[in-house]
Amino acid sequence: MRILVTGAAGFIGFHTAQKLLDRGDTVIGIDNLNDYYDPALKQARLDQLIRREGFHFYKEDLASPDIVARVFNDEKPDIVVHLAAQPGVRYSLENPHAYIQSNIVGHLNVLEGCRHSDSVQKLVYASSSSVYGGNTKQPFSVDDPVDHPVSLYAATKKSDELMSHCYAHLYGIKAVGLRFFTVYGPWGRPDMATDLFIGAISRGQPIKVFNNGDMRRDFTYIDDVVSGIFGAMDFDMKPDDYGVNHAVYNLGNNRSEDLNDYILEIEKAVGKDAIKDFMPMQPGDVKETYADIDASRRDFGYNPQTPISKGIPKVVAWYQNFYKV
Repeated sequence: MRILVTGAAGFIGFHTAQKLLDRGDTVIGIDNLNDYYDPALKQARLDQLIRREGFHFYKEDLASPDIVARVFNDEKPDIVVHLAAQPGVRYSLENPHAYIQSNIVGHLNVLEGCRHSDSVQKLVYASSSSVYGGNTKQPFSVDDPVDHPVSLYAATKKSDELMSHCYAHLYGIKAVGLRFFTVYGPWGRPDMATDLFIGAISRGQPIKVFNNGDMRRDFTYIDDVVSGIFGAMDFDMKPDDYGVNHAVYNLGNNRSEDLNDYILEIEKAVGKDAIKDFMPMQPGDVKETYADIDASRRDFGYNPQTPISKGIPKVVAWYQNFYKV
């Protein structure tokens, strides 16, 4: 099949593209290689993909409707895996316009590409656990209300879900939204806690521990997330009670880990104790995430396999090799 992967040089996009190429698909990658974090890491991921047969790359910005339309018209993808986005809760406080351009305008252009395509069979797109916002009920279920976002990033992801449902209703597009829960793994984003902690602990530097360590996260290993993306791509989707082929699913590890336990696993893998700088809760952050995965398990067999005790040593090994720590 011909699969269009947006954000192909990003963390999740890179791993998804690799696995698609492994199974013999043709992958059309799009990424603007922006400088939200070091573009050298994005280029290093991209270098891994470009050398592989069946991979085609466009260095373009999804905020341009003409460019997106041209890619859809020229490449005629069978499935679109839309992972490009401006990530990060805290950065959305500093640069809100970047989130509207990437997450709203970019998502709309992808929907328009699907709408006018005669080849696209399904759209799978990235949402986020951040849409649950101020919810206190645990675990988070896809049936829970998500009307109280606590960051602009969360608001843009909820908007993506609403737009996708609208396009599915109006134009018959089959669309699946995936709410990712704190994804970590090799080749990860350097602004995420996992890589920040590994780097600082390895170098004997202090780490910032927010809310004085009273935090819990559903940490989800990248291989499990990619398996969920494949499940969402491949399952036989049925319309909902209103005849609309749009659904949203959680992709988490189905367990909520104490942040201090997570740090302990990193300390064990690195072989050093962390120097902890305890900080208050940050604006836009939430105290706990925990994914109810009953729907994704039922509909496409999602079954995460990687506890943090197995995942973290793999990330530490990659990090210390890649960054020569």
